[in-house]
Amino acid sequence: MSAPPLLRYDGRPRLLGGWLATGRAASLAEHTRVNGPLPLGAVRRLPETVTSAGLRGRGGAWFPTGRKLKTVARNGRAAGGSHVVVNGAESEPAAGKDKLLLGATPHLVLDGAELAALAVGATKVTVCVHRGTGLARTVEAAIAERAAAGWGGASIGLSLAVLEPPRWYVSSESTALANFVGGGEGKPRDVSAYREGVGGKPTLVSNTETLAHLGLIARHGPDWFRMAGTGEAPGTALFTVSGAVRARGVYELPVGVTGNEILRVAGGATEPLQAVLVGGYGGSWMSPGALAAPFTPEALAPLSASPGAGVVVALPVGACGLVETVRVAAWLASQNARQCGPCFNGLPAIADDLARVTWARDRTALDRLRFRMNMVNGRGACAHPDGVVKLASTALRVFGACVDRHLHGQGCPGLYRPPMLPVPAPPSPSEGWK
Repeated sequence: MSAPPLLRYDGRPRLLGGWLATGRAASLAEHTRVNGPLPLGAVRRLPETVTSAGLRGRGGAWFPTGRKLKTVARNGRAAGGSHVVVNGAESEPAAGKDKLLLGATPHLVLDGAELAALAVGATKVTVCVHRGTGLARTVEAAIAERAAAGWGGASIGLSLAVLEPPRWYVSSESTALANFVGGGEGKPRDVSAYREGVGGKPTLVSNTETLAHLGLIARHGPDWFRMAGTGEAPGTALFTVSGAVRARGVYELPVGVTGNEILRVAGGATEPLQAVLVGGYGGSWMSPGALAAPFTPEALAPLSASPGAGVVVALPVGACGLVETVRVAAWLASQNARQCGPCFNGLPAIADDLARVTWARDRTALDRLRFRMNMVNGRGACAHPDGVVKLASTALRVFGACVDRHLHGQGCPGLYRPPMLPVPAPPSPSEGWK
């Protein structure tokens, strides 16, 4: 008897497919034609299926999704119910993958959310997108289309709704979203949403990309998902590539491709690079030599980096990494929830010290900056301060020669170059946290 054929990934996008060419959201009919009906029969074993597939959350932490499903299901049974929140807020200014998914293939995301809800015993799904993006209308139209067709969960009483949390960076953190959906402020809490989330019930908060993958795993199975990626980090992932590359955009690639391959797919660098920002604004600066590493959590960990939210920003040699870092650190400091010392006091102080190193030739500020980063790291109510510390500390290491030039007043050719990293205008005071 001959051995079964070895399954291999054919390299085609799984999540994005041909949807990008249409320039609009895929209709339910189009979605059904490509992906088939919602596999409600897969719900009973979904946590085990997702665990076997090795799916890890694509929102930033890369935590095993199957473990989340099992935890919320178990806690929900004990608490008499649970909730599911789709995190489509995407506060990372340099990211665009979740906006793209919801704007191009909302039904695939909603499929994953409905299946996850049924698996953990929830009767309601809330999709969260930031205000002012226009995504709420797109998702609401998709939900209405599903309801009119009696599609999937709608036929058995599962309800879906859309909410728009405030535009603060920390408002897309999992406990902040659960608190907001439950009627509170969009601020992080020190209690896990998986134990006490919306309305005090255990809540699964999952990123849109993660749920889109889940919707396909339920249809095609673990072996299909593992055809791409690595043993520890299977599947494909969406990378938002920007900066000094020829073709900025969102690309779906197998997990484990190198940074060099990611840049090549984006058309390659337009000029020599001095660094790459990886993961997002709470991520890490990496030197160009490190781009030969596979982009998996395990391979990047020794470099103090992670794929995070899939952000890859190429910084050319003509830019100033310190100036870019100061701008982002100051913006992140302004986005704190004003409810714990490491954020409220520590982050503005870190940004100020970094600015003094960059512009004021202040050598004492460098020592003070390192001390403050050690004091703040790991002491916040959420991971927001840790992200700022990682951004600043990796900047000091990767841009060490630049630090010396600034402290010695030798000038920097990138001081007057237009900024490369986008920094959004903060929400208006009238918007508040609700």
